[in-house]
Amino acid sequence: MSFPEQTINNINILIVEDELLIAKNLSQKLEKFGYKIADIVSSGADAIHRAGELKPDLILMDIVIKGEIDGIVTAAIIHQQLDIPIIYTTAYADDETLQRAENTGSYGYLLKPFKEREMHATIKIALSKHQEAVEMQKLMALAAAKSENRTRFVSMAYHDLNTPLTTIQLSAEMLEDSDLKISPGTKNKNVNRIKKAVSNMSELLDDILMLSKAEAGKLSLNLNQLNVTEFCTSILEELQPIVTDKHLVTFLAQTEPLHANLDAKLLHQLLTNLLSNAIKYSPNGGNISLELSCENQQIIFCVRDEGIGMTAGYEEKLFQQFERGANVGKIKGSGLGLCIVKHIVDLHGGTISVESAIGKGTTFIVALPFLVIGH
Repeated sequence: MSFPEQTINNINILIVEDELLIAKNLSQKLEKFGYKIADIVSSGADAIHRAGELKPDLILMDIVIKGEIDGIVTAAIIHQQLDIPIIYTTAYADDETLQRAENTGSYGYLLKPFKEREMHATIKIALSKHQEAVEMQKLMALAAAKSENRTRFVSMAYHDLNTPLTTIQLSAEMLEDSDLKISPGTKNKNVNRIKKAVSNMSELLDDILMLSKAEAGKLSLNLNQLNVTEFCTSILEELQPIVTDKHLVTFLAQTEPLHANLDAKLLHQLLTNLLSNAIKYSPNGGNISLELSCENQQIIFCVRDEGIGMTAGYEEKLFQQFERGANVGKIKGSGLGLCIVKHIVDLHGGTISVESAIGKGTTFIVALPFLVIGH
């Protein structure tokens, strides 16, 4: 859901700013665009109190404010109690401050002195991101509850949620191309954060739609001739942006260039899920390998890592929706990837097995039947 101009005058904004002149100037700029000012407060305690009373649509939070707690601590408290998007305002933005701000679930930040174009774009992006998050929570709750209308709803929601994602992406590109008088490094970080959020949301939507199709029996194979060796190499190249200096990723093919009849799109998702998991759940680095072999008219994919491993007994519910290991800690994930992998393997008529030990890593072995076309 995007926010067209005619709905802006329904948006109430709480300003938290200890400099009255700055607050008044900011208020005038916002009212010029049609926003409503719920209130102006100057301390963290007042901000928490008024946020609870007024429940504004958005809060502009100065990082340095009056009182015993700063704007970041205030935002964290509000975030725990209320689902209100918060944009930070600050005269400077060092990396440590930005990191603290990100940890509170911030929807962005604005540098002083405020530029009208930047301010308006940032607010619109924040509101769109927040609305999309609300819709995503509803979608996930419905999926977890397995309601009777789940398949139809997920399919409809997928298309509805793509609209705000597109809006956010376009806004990010507009911000990237603008002539804002801020340092290129700061602007690029802001834009990259937005783009990364869009990418993550899009991937999650793709996973939910595929899972919905699989459970409704509407996921079908589209078999075509595929050079599996080159295919594996290209996937490893795609994953390079998420590989850190601590990881060593290798590909080992035990046969000559191998051709087979497989569904390239589904195989891409299967291998991408397994390899990205191997990287994600190896936060301390280590060796990650993709091994390709052929045996008994089956093509074998083996993905190994030296990561955190799995807790005992978890293998039994490994491929269930929304299930995650007890030892994942703060590593983010939806609990959908391996469920989708299992659906893809089953659709190919193959098998998947796993070997794992806590602190020693995990190995997934996928065996898919295939028709050899030639070398």
